[in-house]
Amino acid sequence: MPRADRPTAPAATAPPAAGPSGARRAVALVRAAHAPPAAAVTLIAGAYALGPAGASPGRALLVVAAVLAGQLSIGWSNDWIDAQRDLAVGRADKPVVRGEVTPATLRAGALAAVVACAGLSLALGVRAALLHALLVGSGWAYNARLKSTAWSWAPYALAFGALPSVATAAVLGGGTLAPWWATAGGALLGVGAHLANVLPDLEDDAATGVRGLPHRLGRRGTAFGAAGVLLVAVLVVVLGPPGAPGAAGVLALAGATLLAGSGAVVALVRTTSRWPFTAAMLVAGLAVVLLVATG
Repeated sequence: MPRADRPTAPAATAPPAAGPSGARRAVALVRAAHAPPAAAVTLIAGAYALGPAGASPGRALLVVAAVLAGQLSIGWSNDWIDAQRDLAVGRADKPVVRGEVTPATLRAGALAAVVACAGLSLALGVRAALLHALLVGSGWAYNARLKSTAWSWAPYALAFGALPSVATAAVLGGGTLAPWWATAGGALLGVGAHLANVLPDLEDDAATGVRGLPHRLGRRGTAFGAAGVLLVAVLVVVLGPPGAPGAAGVLALAGATLLAGSGAVVALVRTTSRWPFTAAMLVAGLAVVLLVATG
């Protein structure tokens, strides 16, 4: 899923006259794909396929390729659709604002990635392909419209909740889905990541008419909401599997509490900090380790 965009800078007016070099354009495309969250989602899918789903290395690699293609399409479509808005507020951290890549290039990349995603997903089986199409479609829906509504959280819940089942269906086939607690934990992680991710950009988003759930909750409500949802996500993953939680689960819950709490505090004190999102991703990492170990 895409990250909400970065801190503002003096307004950019037009791309530079000279086109960027090939290497610079390649780096810009990586940045425009929202590389950190795209890589995190891809690695989560691969780890779940190899661990709980029991995939062979080759099958897990196919899962990784399909999920990566979908994430690239979501990231590039985000920067393509938001290009004019980013130019309007001078988002100098955005490659399209810096003139390193054009909206047309991002559009072409997003559409090509969708085609690749469809082919790779079908190779995983019809059920896995349909689930993955739902996941990727939710990301595009967020970019196109839902990010500006009170339902901005829904694509994240759907995408992160469906991710374990994409891997499970790809490996085991048929109607096999991930356990309920893996689905619920993933959905909660997605919502928490969305809330934490938008925090540095609340004012910029509001200036361009974006009013998702975090903007309606306000900075304080979003900061504490993100921490609370992330902690519940880890709690579900720790307590959901049969049997009593082990020492690893207790330690993970303690670590998640510290990370989520620090993210909430920093979000209130340093409004442009990326730490709340980083903390959210670390909490997600703890949950993924538990999913792989106990799934």
